[in-house]
Amino acid sequence: MADKSLQTLLERYADHAGEDAIQQLRQLASLLTGQRVVHVNSTRKGGGVAEILEKLVPLMQELGIDTRWEVIEGNEDFYVCTKSFHNALQGKNIRIPETLLRVYEEVNARNAERLRPILESAEIVFIHDPQPAPLLRHCPNRIGKWIWRCHIDLSNPYRPVWKYLRNYVVDYDASIFSLDAFAQPMPHPVFIIPPSIDPLSEKNLTLAAKVVRETLEEFNIDPRRPIVLQVSRFDRFKDPLGVIHAYTLAKQFVPSLQLVLAGGGAADDPEGDVVLSEVREAAEGDPDIHVLSSGHYTDRTINALQAGADIVLQKSLREGFGLTVTEAMWKGKPVIGGNTGGIRLQLMNHRTGFLVETPEGAAMRIRYLLFERRRIGQIGHAARDLVRQNFLITRHLREYLTLMVALIHGNEDRIELG
Repeated sequence: MADKSLQTLLERYADHAGEDAIQQLRQLASLLTGQRVVHVNSTRKGGGVAEILEKLVPLMQELGIDTRWEVIEGNEDFYVCTKSFHNALQGKNIRIPETLLRVYEEVNARNAERLRPILESAEIVFIHDPQPAPLLRHCPNRIGKWIWRCHIDLSNPYRPVWKYLRNYVVDYDASIFSLDAFAQPMPHPVFIIPPSIDPLSEKNLTLAAKVVRETLEEFNIDPRRPIVLQVSRFDRFKDPLGVIHAYTLAKQFVPSLQLVLAGGGAADDPEGDVVLSEVREAAEGDPDIHVLSSGHYTDRTINALQAGADIVLQKSLREGFGLTVTEAMWKGKPVIGGNTGGIRLQLMNHRTGFLVETPEGAAMRIRYLLFERRRIGQIGHAARDLVRQNFLITRHLREYLTLMVALIHGNEDRIELG
């Protein structure tokens, strides 16, 4: 057996995705060797985008692609503005004051001064989400192709806000959306690339049963009683209050039920503390509701909580994709998710999980699974297999590489893979 400590990063992924998948990556990357690629987003910690880039960038580098990850720097008003963008693009009618829009534009102009030499000299630039979208306007001497990567559910945006932002993204060479339903009409090519999880991360490695049990006990969660878990930022679109309502209804039938809400914040989300306070108030007085904020845990803690849960919820009202759903499915857990966004792509009713519209629907599914416990294992097995085939980072990287090859070599009659 090969010594795993001597394996390259790519070879370690072959254990999960297969040797063929790694060979495909090397063939595609051979057409991009030495190319300069830059990813830009708004935070290095918190949220799915940062988690993806944390591993996607090193993988690109190992494949011989000169890849960098840059983060724009903003002030409090900037993040208030971009959080309003996020909510408006997901359907809330929000009027954003002109003063905040000017801050948004000025912050991007300042960041462009700092990043311009890097951005203008790159062959490929990925700009993630609305926060850094105006950077392209400030790089008139760019030599490469620019791609706007939207991770947000843009299926029904508040039109005045989308019209404002669209002015910044129409000049890109391509756009990427997570689902076809999210995509908006653009004057350039639009690509559909769902996100992914990293099977080698601290959040997704297989943990020993002892570690899982000790983590639960650390937070006074009884591993012998049924556990329902939701992991997500404390965000109104994640509906943590609806989760508490569903738990309360289900507990009437399963009195020993426990609920864990493990939420964190992101540096670019100023609303998290307000929602966390509302959640704590709703949970007050019930010792079986465990509210864990970001100061309480590491990625390994989240891994152990997911591994130790009987059922995982992601009762989102709006969701770009829902990587917490993917993570739980990878651990063989049945997930009950909101019937929205990318959750629909992952959960097939009675096969890989359940889609619900209301707290009452979520409570009904919790009750069903806890009374039909054999279904927990059956659904969990099918869920893990779906993730292995469709939502690992190797698939995600392959599609990024394919897009990059298409943009760089698009005018050639034939592209020959090595």
